[in-house]
Amino acid sequence: MSQLKLSTVFYLLVATALWAGNAVSGRALVGSVSPITLSALRWGLAALLLLPFGWHVFKPSSPLWKNKVRFLLLGLFGVGSYNVLLYLALQTSSAINVTLIGASMPIWMLFIGAVFYQVKPSALQVIGAAVSMVGVSVVLTRGDLSALMSMQMVVGDLLIMLATILWAFYSWMLSRPGASSERQWPWADFLMAQVLVGLLWTGFFDSFEIAAGHAYVDLNLWTGALILFVAIGPSLIAYRCWGLGVYGAGPTMAAFFGNFIPLFTALLSAAILGEPPGLFHGVAFALIAAGIWVSSTKGRAAKI
Repeated sequence: MSQLKLSTVFYLLVATALWAGNAVSGRALVGSVSPITLSALRWGLAALLLLPFGWHVFKPSSPLWKNKVRFLLLGLFGVGSYNVLLYLALQTSSAINVTLIGASMPIWMLFIGAVFYQVKPSALQVIGAAVSMVGVSVVLTRGDLSALMSMQMVVGDLLIMLATILWAFYSWMLSRPGASSERQWPWADFLMAQVLVGLLWTGFFDSFEIAAGHAYVDLNLWTGALILFVAIGPSLIAYRCWGLGVYGAGPTMAAFFGNFIPLFTALLSAAILGEPPGLFHGVAFALIAAGIWVSSTKGRAAKI
């Protein structure tokens, strides 16, 4: 993949692999933990784990306070709303619908970059986005693209669409550091600011689930282990890797790697069920990788 450093590719692949694990864990926890409460537990635990390393960001002299509006938005778009909407969407929408709509991320990245950041997409980026989406369709339909004709829209589809748009805004904001030179902050401080603000937003949303009497937690060794995993892997490690990937590749190119999530999810699910990978997995990987390669060859949008 030309114009992309191997370290950047590594960071983006680690993030997407961990988010695939989050999707598998989220499905496994349906019925054991209510969706918004799951998000609150996830980010509450993540904040506690990160606090010993990132507490300095809350000092009175921290540049965080000069950019509080920016971090209110980063915490809302990237932590608070996206994860709540994703877990809610999984309650009513099918896995195919949710992941296919999420695969529209590169399109939204291109659109938001052009409209709000004056970054004009190249023809190769548009072609690459289309090729990657075909790859996602192959893996989700297990090679039978005619299955797409039976898809039906439900409320969950609208929720994941909103989540995808908000994540696109979040990624563009990451690529445009604030006046406080965020890229020079200690990594834990920058992530801590997002996590804690996102936790506040999640707590606000969770209060409605609690008030409605829909919050529940069936805590045992298995559910506790899954919650710990999503708090460490898909939260702390994946968000750190995604930030590094966005800095290295730009938000639009990073979005193409998001299309590996359904492939990794399918492979993880197959491994859990003891099923060997199928030919369609290889075809999907080739198409997604080809979309990234085409988009990164030349004419790529500016990173900053």
